[in-house]
Amino acid sequence: MPNYNKLFTPQDAAVVFIDHQPQMTFGVANIERSLLINNVTLFAKVAKEFGAPAVITSVETLGFSGYVWPQLLDVFPGQAVIERTSMNSWDDAGFREAIKATGRRNIILTGLWTEVCVTWPAIEMIAAGYNIYVVEDCCGATSPAAQEAALSRMVQPGATRLTTIGALLEFQRDWRNKEHYNALMSLLKQHAGAYGSGVEYAYTMVHKAPQSAIEPQIVPKKTHEEPHLAGVS
Repeated sequence: MPNYNKLFTPQDAAVVFIDHQPQMTFGVANIERSLLINNVTLFAKVAKEFGAPAVITSVETLGFSGYVWPQLLDVFPGQAVIERTSMNSWDDAGFREAIKATGRRNIILTGLWTEVCVTWPAIEMIAAGYNIYVVEDCCGATSPAAQEAALSRMVQPGATRLTTIGALLEFQRDWRNKEHYNALMSLLKQHAGAYGSGVEYAYTMVHKAPQSAIEPQIVPKKTHEEPHLAGVS
């Protein structure tokens, strides 16, 4: 059974992006799809910032699924995408070799669809001795019931559920660590919704840092005009 008694780090974890492709996206019904794309993009950018190795794989690109999302490809320009025919990534020798090449035993999975293309490799990778983490809001299923059933099935053999914010903050871990701090805050401001807005507020209103906007808002200074007196010419 995999050992989950300590937190993962950028030095001992790898991230995996499975089948983030248009045809698979069309079938997602457990999460708002623009939110899904945003979450995956944020997590990919943070993983890259912290230097965690990434594996990207796709299934039947030309025959059915379409190309991997440009938002994800642009995070890792030039990186090879492992093309498969099997719905189970772990069946593919190229995928297994890519995972092995990371040198990591903690594998953080994201992908479409959760109930098939994430669940199946997760189960077999656990059996092969990997510690598997599933970022559930970076995964899409064909219904809420399918998402919950898939997560339950993965947890039974030993997978760990987590979310985008929890996963990326586990990379940061301690706010005293400043190497990636500013870059992380910048990514949160761009992609982390209400949390990102709170970061922007703290930066600008509490710490008096410059606004993140390319063209910052300029608030006109108030003028104190003499009150108008009725009947006075």
